[in-house]
Amino acid sequence: MSETFVNRRAALAATGGLLLAGCDKLSQSNTVQKILAGAESLNLDGQRLVLTSGQPLAREYPASEISRVFKANGTVRPDTDEYRRLVLTQFTGWRLQVEGLVRKAASWSLDDLRAMPSRTQITRHDCVEGWSAIGEWTGVPLSHLLQQSELMPNAKYVVFRCADNLDGSQGANGLYYESIDMVDAFHPQTIMAYAMNGKVLPIPYGAPLRLRVERQLGYKMAKYVMRIQVVDDFSKIGFGKGGFWEDRGYEWYAGI
Repeated sequence: MSETFVNRRAALAATGGLLLAGCDKLSQSNTVQKILAGAESLNLDGQRLVLTSGQPLAREYPASEISRVFKANGTVRPDTDEYRRLVLTQFTGWRLQVEGLVRKAASWSLDDLRAMPSRTQITRHDCVEGWSAIGEWTGVPLSHLLQQSELMPNAKYVVFRCADNLDGSQGANGLYYESIDMVDAFHPQTIMAYAMNGKVLPIPYGAPLRLRVERQLGYKMAKYVMRIQVVDDFSKIGFGKGGFWEDRGYEWYAGI
């Protein structure tokens, strides 16, 4: 077991008793924030060294190990007029926007995405609360979308703008957001999932589209994705830490 993995697990164990119930509530404890911040640098450096040396995959499982119960925590149904309208039409009017530091801004429907190259993977979802579950995800590799959009040379991060609105959020128009860098964006298991366990992605799990970035903890896997923005810096988005939970004390890189 690697030193970075041990430190990551130790940090989680140390903070576990301080976390409030559910990923939609975050402890404001200074102890939690100091432990997470201290573990992040070693964790990120170690994971980046591994990722850039052949892009190893997170473990994948046989269908027989898919969990019978998979908790749908956080937001389970965005409460906005726009999202309610999309649900009524079964997301026929929804389109994924890709913009920012790209040469070809794009707008794709669900049918467009389903017609693209896809990947199906059965992986374990690890939540910072301490629980895990195994599920099957099908979607289009994020790398394919970025290649189609033609990244500019100064592109460094991919920001996911979402439909769910949480109290205190300062994402796009007060909406939830998350971000990853280009190493994770181009990892072969990083997909934009539109199906779960062989069925259309259910609303509690992020319909119509959610991020799966399998080498990180669950809070990085943004649900209800509406827009993808490619940027060179996220310091002026939200509170400047790269994501809703990161703005409230979680570390930006949540590798496992």
